[in-house]
Amino acid sequence: MSSRPDSGRGIPLPLLTHHSANRSSVTCEYRCGNACAHEAPNTSENAYFGDIVESVLNRRGALKAGSVLALTVGGAAALSGTAAAAPAPAPLARPSRGNVPGTDFSPVAPNTADLVVTAEGYEQGIVIRWGDPVVPGAPAFDFNKQTAAAQEKQFGYNNDFAELVPLDPNGNENLLVVNHEYTTETHMFPGYDENNPTEEQVRIAWAAHGLSVVFVKRAGGGLKPQPSKYNRRITLNTPFELRGPAAGSDYLKTSADPAGRTVLGTQNNCSGSLTPWGTILSGEENFNQYFGNADSITEPTAKQRLDRYGIKGATSTRKWERFDKRWDVAQEPNEVNRFGWIVEIDPHDPQSTPVKHTALGRFKHETASIQVADDGRVVAYSGDDERFDYIYKFVSNGKMKRGASALARRHNMALLDDGTLYVAKFTGNSPAGEIDGTGKLPADGKFDGTGEWIPLASGKKSFVPGFTADEVYIFTRLAADKVGATKMDRPEDIQPNPVNGLIYCALTNNTNRGSAGHAGAVEANPRVGNKHGHVLEMDDDTAGTKFRWNLLLVCGDPNDPSTYFGGFDKSKVSPISCPDNVAFDRHGNLWISTDGNALKSNDGLFAVPVDGPERGRVKQFLTVPNGAETCGPVIRDRVVTVCVQHPGEIDGASADNPASHWPDGGNSQPRPSVVAIWRKDGGEIGRR
Repeated sequence: MSSRPDSGRGIPLPLLTHHSANRSSVTCEYRCGNACAHEAPNTSENAYFGDIVESVLNRRGALKAGSVLALTVGGAAALSGTAAAAPAPAPLARPSRGNVPGTDFSPVAPNTADLVVTAEGYEQGIVIRWGDPVVPGAPAFDFNKQTAAAQEKQFGYNNDFAELVPLDPNGNENLLVVNHEYTTETHMFPGYDENNPTEEQVRIAWAAHGLSVVFVKRAGGGLKPQPSKYNRRITLNTPFELRGPAAGSDYLKTSADPAGRTVLGTQNNCSGSLTPWGTILSGEENFNQYFGNADSITEPTAKQRLDRYGIKGATSTRKWERFDKRWDVAQEPNEVNRFGWIVEIDPHDPQSTPVKHTALGRFKHETASIQVADDGRVVAYSGDDERFDYIYKFVSNGKMKRGASALARRHNMALLDDGTLYVAKFTGNSPAGEIDGTGKLPADGKFDGTGEWIPLASGKKSFVPGFTADEVYIFTRLAADKVGATKMDRPEDIQPNPVNGLIYCALTNNTNRGSAGHAGAVEANPRVGNKHGHVLEMDDDTAGTKFRWNLLLVCGDPNDPSTYFGGFDKSKVSPISCPDNVAFDRHGNLWISTDGNALKSNDGLFAVPVDGPERGRVKQFLTVPNGAETCGPVIRDRVVTVCVQHPGEIDGASADNPASHWPDGGNSQPRPSVVAIWRKDGGEIGRR
């Protein structure tokens, strides 16, 4: 057994957990159903890399404001996939801009303190906590007297993604939109019996999932929630509209919804993004764990589909199937197909019906993020957060309308219902013999290559042999297996950089890489037993089908020879492990939050320039309390926010034996919360 250093408790952790040896088993059980304790659902034998090195890809003009760059393919031979001799692509780094603003702070040292530790010269304050009031009539939170009716009006549990939607040009008034990924009932309810939850506890959990929309104002450097017409709770009882080409499919129909077009609720919402038209996209991730009695399904095709999504076993962890048959696969076999989508909400209209977009495919979405092509079409990027799963993009047929009106928002939301869904295939530039699984750089000094987007479906047309279009959208993983997509190391958050236009993806880890019966090291995933993860940088053809890529970071201890920090001097960087969410400041610096730090330190938030002489210089900006992960970073000029998720989730702890007392101190119970950080002198973040 290994133990996590903490505040003197010395509580042991099992070696096998969801993210790393530093993540507790209770987190693994309640967040993802112990995904890493089971075989990865992807058992396909598809090729991992092509044998043909693509022709060099040349740059072309900007796609949009902010120096968003795209690619053009060098000649008709490359467009057709014909092999051609060509030099390796140049590095993706841009020329130096001189001093890099935004990262000028003294890095926080790794630690195991039970509090949020920030860089010197910064202050912090709680914005909102689990149970705080959101909508009118919400009672004060009482940990020992919770009710479902109260939780429907209060801030939900385990906040993950967050975004500040500005309502004024100065950013003083914003809508804070937050995902509530999952519930940890053993830490929510005193005396909780995992084998016999009460119906009220189950209904509280339904209400604690979903999203919150909260109007906030800048106050004393931080952010203060306010009563507002915008404030809203979205829960597992909120109706969602299924839209796009698979809406109404026989695979989506249930006894409660024979039309297959209306779903109650959203769950396990992980990361997300703010669209250019002002709405929020949110990814339904580990939905598989909520359904019971999957082992009653024996018909081969149906069983294969359930297995590929990790839906197995008899009773579920939370036992919801005892109180509503929609969580019982034996009684409602299609209900599970109604989760695993990208959802979109309009925070400006609290009466609007949220949407699930079937055209973006169904898998364990970490997020979807939007890039606008030079012709006005929109492109949504998404990662499937599972070991050996894939990276996807969707390209709309229609073009975006500019403007902030409700009419423009409705038009732009519909763009995500009509277009083409693709999956990524990566090719390395180096000979296979130079990728030995140790993380040693190949002879050209970088992990890089080219790639192509393989079409899966468009509208009612399938490009995958043996699959209808409905089957592609609803059983997307199986369709991607069929076309030979590249198996990745848990692709999580993926976001476009608003300054240089490149796409950045956090690949958190994959300790099964290279183990018996599993895919070995390849250039895009160059380490076997990958417990620290890496960060991928892509120069995409946006609405096209070609891209170039390299690895900006190969994470871990800088003293470990298998790590790489963009070529920067490793003696001057902060150690970083298990990248999860990514965000950007207005200067184009990449900010990374971590989940499951395998270096025996608490998780944190890190900043790293991606251009110029300091490219790859990782600096830790903050750490979060014991047992917590850092989620949903929002980076603004004068304020940073992070979601502190599952504080105190340490093995041996529970509501009856709390391992953390953050954020309220004393003998209080730990409460997932959103934290704001600002400079004491009121100046800009990362500038001294």
